[in-house]
Amino acid sequence: MSTALPLLLLAGFQTLVDRLHERLAEQGHPQARPMHGFALQAIGPGTTAADLGRALGVSKQAAAKTVAGLEAAGYVERAADPADARRVVVRPTAPGREMLARSAAIFAELRGEWAAELGEETVRTVEEALTRVAGRPRLDAPSWFSR
Repeated sequence: MSTALPLLLLAGFQTLVDRLHERLAEQGHPQARPMHGFALQAIGPGTTAADLGRALGVSKQAAAKTVAGLEAAGYVERAADPADARRVVVRPTAPGREMLARSAAIFAELRGEWAAELGEETVRTVEEALTRVAGRPRLDAPSWFSR
Protein backbone atom coordinates (compact mmCIF):
# COMPACT_ATOMS: atom_id res chain seq x y z
CA MET A 1 0.00 0.00 0.00
CA SER A 2 1.43 3.34 -1.03
CA THR A 3 1.20 6.44 1.13
CA ALA A 4 2.34 8.71 -1.68
CA LEU A 5 -1.11 9.96 -2.77
CA PRO A 6 -1.71 12.49 0.04
CA LEU A 7 1.81 13.84 -0.29
CA LEU A 8 1.53 14.12 -4.06
CA LEU A 9 -1.80 15.94 -3.75
CA LEU A 10 -0.25 18.32 -1.21
CA ALA A 11 2.81 18.83 -3.43
CA GLY A 12 0.55 19.66 -6.37
CA PHE A 13 -1.36 22.16 -4.26
CA GLN A 14 1.85 23.73 -2.94
CA THR A 15 3.31 23.94 -6.44
CA LEU A 16 0.25 25.74 -7.80
CA VAL A 17 0.02 28.13 -4.85
CA ASP A 18 3.76 28.91 -4.86
CA ARG A 19 3.71 29.66 -8.59
CA LEU A 20 0.56 31.74 -8.19
CA HIS A 21 2.22 33.89 -5.54
CA GLU A 22 5.39 34.30 -7.58
CA ARG A 23 3.28 35.66 -10.43
CA LEU A 24 1.12 37.79 -8.15
CA ALA A 25 4.29 39.37 -6.77
CA GLU A 26 5.49 40.08 -10.31
CA GLN A 27 2.11 41.67 -11.07
CA GLY A 28 2.15 44.09 -8.15
CA HIS A 29 0.96 41.98 -5.22
CA PRO A 30 4.11 40.95 -3.32
CA GLN A 31 2.24 41.15 -0.01
CA ALA A 32 -0.38 38.55 -1.03
CA ARG A 33 -0.34 35.37 1.05
CA PRO A 34 -2.19 32.06 0.56
CA MET A 35 -4.51 32.80 3.47
CA HIS A 36 -5.51 36.07 1.82
CA GLY A 37 -7.09 34.24 -1.09
CA PHE A 38 -9.08 31.92 1.16
CA ALA A 39 -10.22 34.86 3.28
CA LEU A 40 -11.17 37.14 0.40
CA GLN A 41 -13.24 34.38 -1.16
CA ALA A 42 -15.01 33.83 2.17
CA ILE A 43 -15.55 37.58 2.65
CA GLY A 44 -17.30 37.85 -0.72
CA PRO A 45 -18.94 41.26 -1.04
CA GLY A 46 -18.77 41.72 2.74
CA THR A 47 -19.03 39.88 6.04
CA THR A 48 -18.25 40.23 9.73
CA ALA A 49 -15.07 38.89 11.31
CA ALA A 50 -17.15 36.36 13.26
CA ASP A 51 -18.81 35.08 10.08
CA LEU A 52 -15.42 34.98 8.37
CA GLY A 53 -14.09 32.86 11.22
CA ARG A 54 -16.97 30.40 10.81
CA ALA A 55 -16.46 30.22 7.04
CA LEU A 56 -12.73 29.55 7.44
CA GLY A 57 -13.21 27.27 10.43
CA VAL A 58 -11.03 29.42 12.68
CA SER A 59 -11.61 31.33 15.92
CA LYS A 60 -12.96 34.86 15.94
CA GLN A 61 -9.51 35.99 17.14
CA ALA A 62 -7.77 34.24 14.23
CA ALA A 63 -10.27 35.79 11.82
CA ALA A 64 -9.63 39.24 13.33
CA LYS A 65 -5.87 38.71 12.86
CA THR A 66 -6.49 37.70 9.24
CA VAL A 67 -8.65 40.79 8.68
CA ALA A 68 -5.91 42.97 10.19
CA GLY A 69 -3.37 41.47 7.77
CA LEU A 70 -5.70 41.98 4.82
CA GLU A 71 -6.37 45.54 5.91
CA ALA A 72 -2.64 46.28 6.29
CA ALA A 73 -2.11 44.95 2.76
CA GLY A 74 -4.90 47.22 1.50
CA TYR A 75 -7.15 44.33 0.45
CA VAL A 76 -10.09 45.01 2.76
CA GLU A 77 -11.72 47.85 4.64
CA ARG A 78 -14.00 47.90 7.64
CA ALA A 79 -17.28 49.78 7.57
CA ALA A 80 -20.49 50.03 9.56
CA ASP A 81 -23.15 47.58 8.43
CA PRO A 82 -25.82 49.64 6.64
CA ALA A 83 -28.51 47.41 8.22
CA ASP A 84 -27.08 47.59 11.76
CA ALA A 85 -24.60 50.33 12.70
CA ARG A 86 -23.43 48.26 15.71
CA ARG A 87 -21.93 45.65 13.38
CA VAL A 88 -18.67 46.11 11.51
CA VAL A 89 -18.53 44.63 8.04
CA VAL A 90 -15.31 43.73 6.29
CA ARG A 91 -15.42 44.18 2.55
CA PRO A 92 -12.85 43.93 -0.23
CA THR A 93 -11.27 47.06 -1.61
CA ALA A 94 -10.54 47.58 -5.30
CA PRO A 95 -6.99 46.17 -4.82
CA GLY A 96 -8.47 43.14 -3.03
CA ARG A 97 -10.92 42.47 -5.85
CA GLU A 98 -8.14 43.00 -8.38
CA MET A 99 -5.86 40.55 -6.58
CA LEU A 100 -8.60 37.91 -6.57
CA ALA A 101 -9.26 38.47 -10.27
CA ARG A 102 -5.53 38.17 -11.04
CA SER A 103 -5.39 35.00 -8.93
CA ALA A 104 -8.21 33.44 -10.94
CA ALA A 105 -6.50 34.36 -14.22
CA ILE A 106 -3.15 33.00 -13.02
CA PHE A 107 -4.74 29.75 -11.83
CA ALA A 108 -6.27 29.39 -15.30
CA GLU A 109 -2.81 29.93 -16.83
CA LEU A 110 -1.26 27.38 -14.47
CA ARG A 111 -3.97 24.86 -15.28
CA GLY A 112 -3.20 25.47 -18.94
CA GLU A 113 0.47 24.77 -18.30
CA TRP A 114 -0.42 21.49 -16.61
CA ALA A 115 -2.70 20.62 -19.54
CA ALA A 116 0.13 21.38 -21.97
CA GLU A 117 2.46 19.12 -19.97
CA LEU A 118 0.04 16.28 -19.17
CA GLY A 119 -2.69 16.65 -21.78
CA GLU A 120 -6.10 18.28 -21.34
CA GLU A 121 -7.83 14.94 -21.00
CA THR A 122 -5.55 13.88 -18.14
CA VAL A 123 -6.08 17.14 -16.24
CA ARG A 124 -9.84 16.93 -16.74
CA THR A 125 -9.82 13.29 -15.57
CA VAL A 126 -7.89 14.25 -12.42
CA GLU A 127 -10.32 17.12 -11.72
CA GLU A 128 -13.35 14.87 -12.24
CA ALA A 129 -11.89 12.09 -10.10
CA LEU A 130 -11.04 14.45 -7.25
CA THR A 131 -14.51 15.98 -7.42
CA ARG A 132 -16.00 12.50 -7.23
CA VAL A 133 -14.04 11.41 -4.16
CA ALA A 134 -13.54 14.74 -2.37
CA GLY A 135 -16.62 16.75 -3.28
CA ARG A 136 -16.64 20.47 -3.75
CA PRO A 137 -13.71 22.64 -2.64
CA ARG A 138 -13.86 24.04 0.89
CA LEU A 139 -12.63 27.38 2.19
CA ASP A 140 -11.92 26.04 5.67
CA ALA A 141 -8.67 24.34 4.60
CA PRO A 142 -6.54 26.78 6.66
CA SER A 143 -8.18 25.58 9.88
CA TRP A 144 -7.66 21.98 8.90
CA PHE A 145 -3.88 22.47 8.63
CA SER A 146 -3.74 23.92 12.14
CA ARG A 147 -5.46 20.98 13.85
